[in-house]
Amino acid sequence: MSGWISHLFVWLAWLIAFGPLLWLLVFLLSLPMLRQERARFFLDLLETGWKEGRSAENTIVAISQSQDRAMGVRFHLLAAYLEMGLPFGQALEKVPYFLSPQIKAMLKVGEEIGDPRRVLPACRQLLKDGLSKTRGAFNFAMILPLVLLPVAPLIFLMLLVFVYPKFLQIFSDMEVPVPALTLLVISQAHLCVWVTIAAAVLVLLAAFFYVGGPRVLAWGHGVLQPVSDWMALRIPWRYKRLQRDFSAMLAILLDATVPEERALKLAAESTANGIFLNRAKRAVEDLRAGRKLPEAMRRLDDSGEFHWRLSNACHTQNRFLTALSGWLESLDAKAFQQEQAAAHVITTALVLVNGLFVGLLTAGTFQALISVIETGVLW
Repeated sequence: MSGWISHLFVWLAWLIAFGPLLWLLVFLLSLPMLRQERARFFLDLLETGWKEGRSAENTIVAISQSQDRAMGVRFHLLAAYLEMGLPFGQALEKVPYFLSPQIKAMLKVGEEIGDPRRVLPACRQLLKDGLSKTRGAFNFAMILPLVLLPVAPLIFLMLLVFVYPKFLQIFSDMEVPVPALTLLVISQAHLCVWVTIAAAVLVLLAAFFYVGGPRVLAWGHGVLQPVSDWMALRIPWRYKRLQRDFSAMLAILLDATVPEERALKLAAESTANGIFLNRAKRAVEDLRAGRKLPEAMRRLDDSGEFHWRLSNACHTQNRFLTALSGWLESLDAKAFQQEQAAAHVITTALVLVNGLFVGLLTAGTFQALISVIETGVLW
């Protein structure tokens, strides 16, 4: 009985010590999903208000006056700006961390065309990205003990500074050659240290941007935003999501009979990507030069697939979103697949490289010990 009680106290001690850390880890990993659900709830509230004939401003202010805490402090801050008389779009800009830049841009586009309900399908399509990000992050969480904790670099440094010099001195005193594997490990120990440190730093940076989300980009808008825009066009799954958001908004605007030039500009603004917006400006110049819309889209589509899909959609009458629905679902599925595959490849590579370095270090160290023992026995 006493043994069972002692085991219970041990488990309770472990739970008290590591329970808060585990809760913090789960909370940080689920941040994209929390942001997603907050945005989904906000969009549902707006849609309900619009169906009842109320404006977005009246809906938000009325819900805020109920003192409901479900939407958080920023929702009530947004309501306060609206009560001060600011338009919906300007009030959203005053609360930069409440919604993602893309959703804010889409809602502003809906406000400009006079029918915000039209952009809700595109907004909800974007909200699916949180699940993919969270699943990818769980892969990185599995390698936290191997990469983020500075165990491997510290072991390499301790052996390099304290152990290997002693081994070399012993071999020199005993006038025996140093084993080849030990020499290899000693000569490459600095490389092992820097590679493991670099891996840990990269994963920590990725975790920082993952946890910070849009807030990190807002803090360093002048420096980080151009870099983020450039990376979005170089990372395959992010580029496909940009194409998805742009295509959906362009289809919605064309269905709303917005002129092509203005629709192209507003759709590019909804991506909140400066480089994409510059490409859209060049596409607008092509339209003004007399080219048709599908031809101008080549500026924004490297593969050319969107060109012929839009050409087919042009044959329908105000049904662009329906004609492009298969294209949008395809982009979303490919982006999800590529992000998950990249997460698996990166985590597997980090584990394998870390295991290779630890294996070489262990083998080189034991090879030296065995050589010393064998030489001592012969003496």
